[in-house]
Amino acid sequence: MDASSLQREVLEFLPALRAFARSLTRDRTEADDLVQETLLKALSNIDKFDPGTNLRAWLFTILRNTYYTEIRKRRRESDGLSVLAQQDTNMGPGQEWSMTLSSLKDALGQLPDDQREALVLVGAAGLSYEEAAEVCGCALGTIKSRVNRARTKLLGLMGAEATADVVEGDAVAISAARS
Repeated sequence: MDASSLQREVLEFLPALRAFARSLTRDRTEADDLVQETLLKALSNIDKFDPGTNLRAWLFTILRNTYYTEIRKRRRESDGLSVLAQQDTNMGPGQEWSMTLSSLKDALGQLPDDQREALVLVGAAGLSYEEAAEVCGCALGTIKSRVNRARTKLLGLMGAEATADVVEGDAVAISAARS
């Protein structure tokens, strides 16, 4: 694999990396910084990437490890930032979906980190269960279990019994939620 084809392939994963970073950090700016740091680490360690292996899983693993390293560092440093300073204050869309999206965002924030991470990797980033297990460094059954528990808890937090209850009446949203 030459450098330009590797660069194109990495660029294809940027939206998914950014979405995963956003789900971990819950902050747009921090997510962008995390993706940037991930790309810097990936490029500086590109000689460690084994051509023919899963580039997407390799990048997601770097992002995840970078995030948790930063979390551990922050705990040690205890910089004293207030929770209010870390909240995303951007306004969402003005449609009815903004309420559902806000509710979903709040509910995702209440999930345990391991469940939210597994759900986002499989449900939003489109990774297979096998790829998500590789990224998280755990067994396939563990990822399946985390995703299942996360979906169940998420629906409960949103006051729904099924996905269709959350996205009722919107055929496009129901189709997207099921995939």
